[in-house]
Amino acid sequence: MQGLIGKKIGMTSLYDEEGNNVPVTVIQAGPCVVTQIKTVEKDGYDAVQLGFDDKKEKNTTKPMLGHFKKAGTTPKRKLVEFSDFENVKLGDTLTVDIFKDDTWVDVQGVSKGKGFQGVVKRHGFRGVGDATHGQHNRNRAPGSLGASSYPSRVFKGMKMAGRTGGRNVKMISLRVMKIIPEENLLLVKGSVPGPKGSYLIITK
Repeated sequence: MQGLIGKKIGMTSLYDEEGNNVPVTVIQAGPCVVTQIKTVEKDGYDAVQLGFDDKKEKNTTKPMLGHFKKAGTTPKRKLVEFSDFENVKLGDTLTVDIFKDDTWVDVQGVSKGKGFQGVVKRHGFRGVGDATHGQHNRNRAPGSLGASSYPSRVFKGMKMAGRTGGRNVKMISLRVMKIIPEENLLLVKGSVPGPKGSYLIITK
């Protein structure tokens, strides 16, 4: 699984080859630095660790400063491991060019957190619907949770109010509409999880 770490810039639109206006997400994909190469002999598995987005040295711990110094690079904010990379060396820089021959990518990120929400927003409940016939303030209520005497508990997985968003979400098979190599920008069709400025993992 090859890929890069990126950052969500925002959304715009462009025209495809058929003249249709297509919404796209602009992602800054890289440049990423190879900060560690893991091997089966030493670590038990093969992987390549990439670092993205510079970080101040004063905000970096001394062990991590030594880790980045070994790779000959500045401290990085985001570190992610990828597999299937070949012919890379410690300190190499990978850019958006690795996607130039691909039409589809997968994008993973953390969705926007929405705090504690009720069942209507969280699960799409319709509520009581008809507000007449004696209903009072029940339009957004969850309704009954189950029997009382048996099983005398709420089953796990019951759709109830709770904290919403802030989860790892992976969008698969997003079409690459355009690549701007000089700016390290990747334009993919549709939306991706997370707010503007959030980190993304783009794989192919």
